[in-house]
Amino acid sequence: MLAYIRDRQGQQLALTIGIVALIVIFSLLPMGRLLQEVVLPGGTLSLDIIRNGLFSETTWVATWNTIVVGLGGTLFALVLGVAVALLVSLTNVRQRQAFVLCFVTPLMIAPQVTALAWLQLFGPSSPLLNILGIAPPLGTRNPLYSPEGIILLLGIQYAPLVFLIVRAGLRKLPRELVEAAQSSGAGWFRVLRTIILPLMTPSVVGAAALTFVSCVGNFGIPAFLGIPANYLVLPTLIYQRLAGGGPAVLSDVAFLSVLIGIIAMFGIVLQDRIASRRDFRISSTSLPAAPYGLGKWRPLVETGMWALILVILVLPLVGLILTSLVRGYGITLTAETATLENYAFVIFEHAAARRAFGNSLYLSAAAAIFAVFVAIPLGYVIAWGKQRWIKVLNLAVELPYALPGVVLAIASLLLFLKPMPITGVQIYNTVWIILYAYLARFLILAVRPTVTGYFQLDRALEEAAQVAGAGLFTRMRTIIFPLIAPAAVAGGLLIFMTALCELTVSALLWSSGAETIGVIIFAFEQGGDSKYAAAVSAIMVATTFLLMLVASLFANRLPDGVLPWRD
Repeated sequence: MLAYIRDRQGQQLALTIGIVALIVIFSLLPMGRLLQEVVLPGGTLSLDIIRNGLFSETTWVATWNTIVVGLGGTLFALVLGVAVALLVSLTNVRQRQAFVLCFVTPLMIAPQVTALAWLQLFGPSSPLLNILGIAPPLGTRNPLYSPEGIILLLGIQYAPLVFLIVRAGLRKLPRELVEAAQSSGAGWFRVLRTIILPLMTPSVVGAAALTFVSCVGNFGIPAFLGIPANYLVLPTLIYQRLAGGGPAVLSDVAFLSVLIGIIAMFGIVLQDRIASRRDFRISSTSLPAAPYGLGKWRPLVETGMWALILVILVLPLVGLILTSLVRGYGITLTAETATLENYAFVIFEHAAARRAFGNSLYLSAAAAIFAVFVAIPLGYVIAWGKQRWIKVLNLAVELPYALPGVVLAIASLLLFLKPMPITGVQIYNTVWIILYAYLARFLILAVRPTVTGYFQLDRALEEAAQVAGAGLFTRMRTIIFPLIAPAAVAGGLLIFMTALCELTVSALLWSSGAETIGVIIFAFEQGGDSKYAAAVSAIMVATTFLLMLVASLFANRLPDGVLPWRD
């Protein structure tokens, strides 16, 4: 009996040590190294880096631009996302599932692909506008090369994020409160203003904070739309300084990364302060509120919904696909001029593009597989652990994803600029440093659905096995893993889709031979080869749709809420 107790304690200790080691390696260590570079460069206390950064006019201009597009994109995403969430959740519109799938799709597509699609829709070389005969003259400035263009696309990119968070809150809306107000004679607008929106304040504020962090840390959209207009935000300023100065400017860009982190954390802290000023708890739970009948207005509202999908999804993708079929800049697309040579070039002829496809597939698959196997024991501890340090553990796991990706990228550069101690292994300027950043940044995407799966799982089987004498690892292997694997695999699929065309992290970490698909798209567009960039982007959009379809086929076997585009 004593030996059994010792074995049980030893397995629990081994699991705890393993999880803590992973958190230190992938979360605390890079962030600590970043702060050290700013405050203790070379191991000695110095404020020179902070002083130089604060007295730089370029830094303040980029900071102001970052705040402007961050707030603007957040406001636009909030208005659009909240409106769509209210419409879908509280009314009797038809084809709800198909609409949600289409509306959420921009969130699944990489930001640089979104930016490229919109640029090809409105630019003077737009094949679609040329076909319609309304294209502006060649050489005309694209109207999206502006702060307003960046705000527009950031809002479209992250409106689905707001929608998902607010819709989740609306599902918990107590039906009796709404029905009581309606029976008292309150109209739909008064119910919305006095009951629904006040109760949705935590969801709306939380969505605003997460959207603001996403907008501030976004690199793809400001890079595609801001760099040509010389409108720099902090992520693009870091990219330009690294591209021009290399490792010599790491201390300077470390300060800029911390500055981005401070701006992002300010948004999160402000959200907590707003949410804590009032008590939004609901004393009872019930079925969701009955859908509000639109009556004769329903056809008109549904037409407006699908017109929105046409504008934010269909037309940009059509512009992207048509651009991928043209032979050259400004050529009108016809049946005679259309070609698949651009696809053949990026798939078979361009060496860097071929490497990028292979590297991105490998990196995405490796990150997804790693996250699935780590998320199961980690989720076990987070969901069912009772220790006080569990909350700290959860925050540490979320830290690399909560902060903008550029912060983690710079931290990874600083951490691996020199060979690793003891082993002497050098991963700087290799594909392995990108893999490290992916593992750190995207782990939480597998942990969240896994924890959700644990909360929905009856623990009786695991407890029965424990009473029967099964050790922790035996229970994990024979009971927990088979039951929780679908949720973890769904999280892994989300990681694969997110990492496959990622740019924010890889733009700062790639090197010759370690290109990724996001980097190749960016390089083609910056080099003026929009047709090749469009071809690669079209391939990735098709891949994303295919993966979403495959995941949807298994939706019935997954816990509720794991796939964001499914009810």
